[in-house]
Amino acid sequence: MPKIDSIYIECYVARKFKDKYKFLLLKRAVNDKLYPGIWQIITGRIEKGEKAYETALREVKEESGLKPVRLFVLPHTTTFYSPVTDTISLIPLFVCLVDDPDVKISEEHEEFIWLDAEKSARKLYFKSQKENVKFIESNLKTKERLKTFAEIKL
Repeated sequence: MPKIDSIYIECYVARKFKDKYKFLLLKRAVNDKLYPGIWQIITGRIEKGEKAYETALREVKEESGLKPVRLFVLPHTTTFYSPVTDTISLIPLFVCLVDDPDVKISEEHEEFIWLDAEKSARKLYFKSQKENVKFIESNLKTKERLKTFAEIKL
C-alpha cells in the first residue's frame, strides 16, 4: 500500500498589471535532473519544523527574490504519485501577491516570464497547474470571490 505524505508546496505568484493579474512562471534549468526545461510555478520541499505556508514564503524569496504583500491558501490541494517511493503526495497550494515585478531567479531556473492566466495555462507543463491559474484568476477578480481563499497574515 502506498504511503501518503505532505512534504511539498506549490505557490502561485501573481501581480496586478493594469486591470488584470499576471502569473510568474519559471523555466527550470535544462541541466536539472527532474523535468529539465519545463515552465512551472514556484514549488518546494517543506523543511523539518517548517509550516507549509512558511515554506511558500521561503521558496518565493529563494526562487524569485520577491517580497509577498499578501498570501492566501487555496481551498484544495494537488496530489501526485511517485512509483519510485510508492508515495502519494498531498500538496498545499498558495497564492502570493506581490507588487514588485523585478524577479531575481535562482540557479534552479534559467528564465522567468509574467503571463495572464490563459497564456500561463498554455505554457505550464502540469495539468493541475494549468487549471489552478485559471481558478485563481477567476477568484482574484472580485473581493467577494477572493473571500474563498483563506488569507495568512504577514
